[in-house]
Amino acid sequence: MKKKIAKSSGNVFVDLGFDPAEAAVLQMRSNLMSDLRLYIEKHKLTQSEAAKRLGIAQSRVSDLVRGKWDKFSLEMLISLEARLGRAIRIEFAA
Repeated sequence: MKKKIAKSSGNVFVDLGFDPAEAAVLQMRSNLMSDLRLYIEKHKLTQSEAAKRLGIAQSRVSDLVRGKWDKFSLEMLISLEARLGRAIRIEFAA
């Protein structure tokens, strides 16, 4: 039996059936979480050190590095990036 392969829309959440508006927010959250995890890895931070830099509890850092995206709002992830001195830019595309 031959499997049918569908071309990606470019947003895995749309491909999974989420409403396009919700999928856009989920994609942004996913990207920010990935970026924060990479920052922690790149700087070789322990969860305790990362918690101090981010101003959150170590257990929240654990949730972050384990990819528990449902525990972080878009607003919270933007705040965490800002606490690291990083700027967030949102671009709109037609």
